[in-house]
Amino acid sequence: MSGLHVTMVAALFGGLVGWLWRRSERLMLFLPAQKAAIAAGWFTAFGYALLAGFAVPAQRTVYMLSVVALALYSGRNLGASRSLLLALLAVLLLDPWAVLAPGFWLSFAAVGLLFFVGTARLGASRGWRAALANWGATQWAVTLGTLPLLLLMFQQFSLVSPLANAFAIPLISFMITPLALLFTVLPWPPLLYFDHWLLSGLMGFLEWLAIWPVWEQPAPPLAATLVAVLGVIWLLLPRGFPARWLGLCLLLPVLFSPAERPLVGEAWVDVLDVGQGLAVVVRTAGHNLLYDTGPLYSAESDAGQRIIVPYLRASGIGRLDSLIVTHRDKDHSGGIVAVQEAVPIARTLSSLPELPGERCQAGQVWEWDGIRFTILHPDAAAYGHQAARTNHMSCVLRIENAFASILLTSDIEARDEQALLDRAAPLLRSDVLLVPHHGSATSSTPDFVAAVGAREAIIPVGYRNRFQHPRPEVVERYSGSRVWRTDRDGAVRIRLASGLTLSAYRAEYHRYWHGQ
Repeated sequence: MSGLHVTMVAALFGGLVGWLWRRSERLMLFLPAQKAAIAAGWFTAFGYALLAGFAVPAQRTVYMLSVVALALYSGRNLGASRSLLLALLAVLLLDPWAVLAPGFWLSFAAVGLLFFVGTARLGASRGWRAALANWGATQWAVTLGTLPLLLLMFQQFSLVSPLANAFAIPLISFMITPLALLFTVLPWPPLLYFDHWLLSGLMGFLEWLAIWPVWEQPAPPLAATLVAVLGVIWLLLPRGFPARWLGLCLLLPVLFSPAERPLVGEAWVDVLDVGQGLAVVVRTAGHNLLYDTGPLYSAESDAGQRIIVPYLRASGIGRLDSLIVTHRDKDHSGGIVAVQEAVPIARTLSSLPELPGERCQAGQVWEWDGIRFTILHPDAAAYGHQAARTNHMSCVLRIENAFASILLTSDIEARDEQALLDRAAPLLRSDVLLVPHHGSATSSTPDFVAAVGAREAIIPVGYRNRFQHPRPEVVERYSGSRVWRTDRDGAVRIRLASGLTLSAYRAEYHRYWHGQ
C-alpha cells in the first residue's frame, strides 16, 4: 500500500467526476466542476485508504490530501511544506502513539526528502533526459536520506534497494495497480492474466535481489544518527553549493560505530524479555553465548525472529561461539531455527538427541577471556534412560569470574535440585540465580534456595501467563534476595566485573505506559 497509489486513484476518480460534471449545465450551476472533482477525489482517497487498512503511510496521504483539498476548495495554496506539516499534526492529534512505529518516521522522512530535492531550482532543464535524471535523483535522495533511520531502527540496509525500487515502483504504480483497478470496472479476464504475469515476473526479480547481501551493523548511537541526518541534508543541497562532500564525513560515525563490549575478565549477561520462556545472551570480551532461544509464539512467529536475532544484530553480535538449548520445551527451544539461519554458530550444546551438536552434561568446563563456564546438570547417566518430563534434562550453567558468579537453571524441578545438592553443592553458591522453571511450585525447594544463597533472583516470566507463574509461595522463599521479574522489569542486564551490578530495561528507559 503506497501513498502514491492513493493519490493516483484519487486523481483518476476526481478527473473522471470533473469530466462528467462538465457535461451537465445544472450541476455546473450548482457547484463548479473543479470543486466537485476535489470532493470526489478526497472521498475516493479516504475510502481506498480504509480498504487498505489505514496504516501510517495511508493516513499521511489522506491527511495531506485533506489539507490540499481544503486549501484548493477555499481558493488558497498552502504549499508542499505546510501541507506536510499539517498532515503530521493531524496524524499526531489522532494517534499520538504513531511515533513509536518505524513506518511513521520513514514515511514522513521519505516525503520530506522528495519535497526537498523536488523543489524547483534555477537552470532546471526539460525533456525525457531531464525526467530520467530527476527520477534518478529522487531514488538517490530517498535511499540516502532514509539510511540513518534504517540503521538506527533495523541495523541493516539493503544494498540493492535502489535497483529494486527503480523497477518495482514504476511497474506497480503505472502498470500493475492501474490494470487491477481497470479490471474492477471492466472484468475482462485477459487483463487480469496479463497483470498477474507482470506481478509474477516482478516478484521473481525481487526474490533474486533478496539473496544479495545486506549491510548489517550494530545499532548506532542516537547522537551519531542525528549527525548523519545533518550530513544527508548537506549532501542533498542543490548542485553548486560549496563543499557538499562534507556531508559524507558526517555519515561516517553512523556507518562505523563499534559495538560496545565488556573488558577481559568481565561478562555481560542479558536475560531478555521474551514472554513466557527463556533466552539469555552472554558476552565476554571476545566471545558470545546464547542460553535458550525463547518461545514459539505461533506457526509464523517465534522469539528467535522477533526478539533474539534483532537483539543480536543491534548488539553487534555476528556469530555465536556457543548455543545452549537446555531442553525440548517450546518455550525454551522455539526460536532455534531462526537463530540458526541468522548467525553462524561454532558450537551447540543441548539435551536434545535429535539436535546436531554436543550433549550438555555435568563436568563440562571452558573459559573465555577470564570468565569460567561450568555445566552442572544433567549428568551423563541421565541420558541412559528416558525422563518422564523434559524439564529434568535441563542444562544448568554456572558463569563466574574472580569476584562473583551467576547460576542459570532453566526448568529444573525439585528432584533435579536435590540431585545437584547431592552431587555439586559447593558449586551452587552464587550471587545471582535465574529462578528455576519460571517460579513454578515444582521447583525452588527451600534447601536449594538456601544452598544457592543468591543476593539477586531473576524470574523470567510472561505477563499474566496461563501457568500463573511465579507462584506466591515460591516468591516468598526468595524474601532474602532482591527479586527481578521480566514481566514487570523488562529485560535484566547483569554486569559481572570487579563488582556485580544489575539493571532493568524499564527502569533505565522508563515510559509513562509501563505498568498501565
